[in-house]
Amino acid sequence: MRALGIDPVHDTRQTFDGLLAAMSRPGTVHTVVAPADHAVVATLVDHEVTVATEDKTLQNALSGLGRFDSARPENADVVHVHEHGDVNVQECKRGSLVEPSDGATVIYRVETVSSGRTDATTVTLSGPGVDGATEFSVSLPERELSALAEAQPGSPKGIDAVFAAKTPLAAIPRSGSAAVA
Repeated sequence: MRALGIDPVHDTRQTFDGLLAAMSRPGTVHTVVAPADHAVVATLVDHEVTVATEDKTLQNALSGLGRFDSARPENADVVHVHEHGDVNVQECKRGSLVEPSDGATVIYRVETVSSGRTDATTVTLSGPGVDGATEFSVSLPERELSALAEAQPGSPKGIDAVFAAKTPLAAIPRSGSAAVA
């Protein structure tokens, strides 16, 4: 992962901790190493995980480690998207009642992600890990976030979503319920 400027031990551990915190407390913003989207992919991908990404730097770095098993977005375990790209999130894997973990993790590279309401699109979350409701803002079009919300068929099946700016990230796990404000 050094090809991405990411220390394979220290940085991936810090990223794992930040990702775990973001998933267990949906809508909260956590700081990881830059670039956060690359750090998340590097942390999650091993030789058994399929990846969909158009990012050549990421492809080359993962290939150099024997960890790039390319797949189309609808078949990939991890889907890496620049902003809102060409991926239809509603076509991504959602797992099953027997194997909900077979649902995809979609990692969006975004310009901004922050707590509360800002000029960016605001998402209101509820569900496990959220005390009542919480809000965060992310620089994605409302239609993309609405498509993501509609792609959640109901826990335990669904898609895990991570929104990663330069160093901050936030997440919506498949168990969460999201509404675009």
